[in-house]
Amino acid sequence: MTVTHPVRSDIRAHAAHSSETTAATTYGAPTGTTDPALQAWVDEVARLTRPDAIVWCSGTAQEADQLSKQLVAEGKLIRLNPEWRPNSFLARTSPSDVARVEDRTFISSTLREDAGPTNNWAEPAQMRAELNSVFAGSMRGRTMYVVPFSMGPLAGPISQLGVEITDSPYVVLNMGIMTRMGQAVLRLIESGTPWVRTVHSVGFPLVDVQGSARADVTWPSNDTKYIVQFPEDREVWSFGSGYGGNALLSKKSFALRIASVMARDEGWLAEHMLLIKVTSPEGGTYHVAAAFPSACGKTNLSMLQPTIPGWKVETIGDDIAWLRPGDDGRLWAINPEAGFFGVAPGTGETTNPTAVQTVWGNTIFTNVALRDDGDVWWEGLTDTPPAHLTDWEGNSWTPDSGRPAAHPNSRFTVPAAQCPSIAAEWEAVGGVPIDAIMFGGRRATNVPLVAEARSWKHGVFMGATISSEKTAAAEGTVGELRRDPFAMLPFCGYNMADYWAHWLQVGRGLGSKAPAIFQVNWFRKGEDGSFLWPGFGENSRVLEWIIRRVEGSVDAVDTPIGRMPVAGSLNVGGLDVSEEALEQLFRIDPASWLAECDLTEEFFDRFGGKVPPALQSELASLRYHLAP
Repeated sequence: MTVTHPVRSDIRAHAAHSSETTAATTYGAPTGTTDPALQAWVDEVARLTRPDAIVWCSGTAQEADQLSKQLVAEGKLIRLNPEWRPNSFLARTSPSDVARVEDRTFISSTLREDAGPTNNWAEPAQMRAELNSVFAGSMRGRTMYVVPFSMGPLAGPISQLGVEITDSPYVVLNMGIMTRMGQAVLRLIESGTPWVRTVHSVGFPLVDVQGSARADVTWPSNDTKYIVQFPEDREVWSFGSGYGGNALLSKKSFALRIASVMARDEGWLAEHMLLIKVTSPEGGTYHVAAAFPSACGKTNLSMLQPTIPGWKVETIGDDIAWLRPGDDGRLWAINPEAGFFGVAPGTGETTNPTAVQTVWGNTIFTNVALRDDGDVWWEGLTDTPPAHLTDWEGNSWTPDSGRPAAHPNSRFTVPAAQCPSIAAEWEAVGGVPIDAIMFGGRRATNVPLVAEARSWKHGVFMGATISSEKTAAAEGTVGELRRDPFAMLPFCGYNMADYWAHWLQVGRGLGSKAPAIFQVNWFRKGEDGSFLWPGFGENSRVLEWIIRRVEGSVDAVDTPIGRMPVAGSLNVGGLDVSEEALEQLFRIDPASWLAECDLTEEFFDRFGGKVPPALQSELASLRYHLAP
């Protein structure tokens, strides 16, 4: 850590009443960087937020140890029993700060239409005025941390740099896991590499403008929240939340919302996709990128354990992928993150044993339950819950309590390198070549187990129409489609219709070297309401068919919605799936699909004529081939 001189109380009191105080006079001589733009920006944020001290983070293990000890001493982290979880900790958030706050997430582009109808738009000058108001003095009494980080391997052709300013040491610890962080990034910035600016405050100053102090709390936050992306300025400001993607600004804010705009401008793709390496029994290696909305088995697929002999799946990334056309004309991809920020509930020995093995230690758990022996637990970790726990809010819990022990959105932050299924090339500087792209949703009806797009254009149509059926009254009308095109609805930093047009343009550039595109659905149900496909490890059978299609070694039959397996080409040997169930998994009901076409048209109409003609053509073609 590089620490500037703390502000003396008399200087702080003066600063509260003087807008003329500069960073240099308040914080001493600049000590963090030789890059004038970065130093000037840090000084500017410091003048606005008024921290007591500035720390330039080094990203070292010693620094992480120092911060974790500090947070344990302050009661903000609980050190877990090292016998069960070495170097691991539990954090409990405020009950009002447990998830992303999408209604307070804004795209502040110059023109409203650039944000599109699926984003909250804010006029930039007005939003900056609001942010200046809430950030003014927001770090009084706290330390301001400067976190330089790389998304992707250092100096890689697909990687990008960023700096997060934050007043949360919890955020610093998580950023140390989720990114490549530290002095090496500063050196790259000082050599002229571009970087993205991100600013975060929990919004809980410990000293008011008159200099009166107040005690800190276990989880500082503010009921007023903002997560604002300025895409043209490549800048993010987040206020009021210390949780997850609201505060770890390298993640959704930078890696998707800002990066998607960078990708549009520079000719690449920033996607909410997992990345896996698939090895066939013959030793052929293939790389697959896949986009799935939440609750559709994304993490399980990224750590899949195949049930069919001879096949191997290795993890490259579980959440985000950046894809860029290479010198060879193919599409190459990296996982820009260095860690996993996974949902704990539902992750267990039967559903995802690889994830359970990954979090053996060096993990920060947030809002899970605490066992009496100092380990952690959450719903789904084991079939039978312990007889007694301390729940995520710190209250006594038993199986008869009638409430979850862990918050439904509780998380774990863990280094990706610990994953037992991590691929050797997961940190390859230039990335891996992509052979296939998969889109999936949670559909009880209509969508077959697997279908191949007839072309890149048809594949973009598949991605643009991803949806899941609502399954509970709390979500809305049961059976109603929840649209999530490309699994990017909350994360695309510009107009979604322009995003589809960009995908079409990338495909034109790739030409014959473009990856094949597939749509999958593990969740189709029979008339009795039961799942027709067993899912989990058996999904390797669908991957097998996809890879064989890429190889050209199995045939497919053309249908109105895409190419589907010919009889006998999908490996179901030894699987307890009846012929009737298989027939239902691939059944196409023209009437239901024509009704879905009408819903797709309604969805496209939201974009006011900006939907690319190529996708309108695909919709018309689908209707034509479904017509009796």
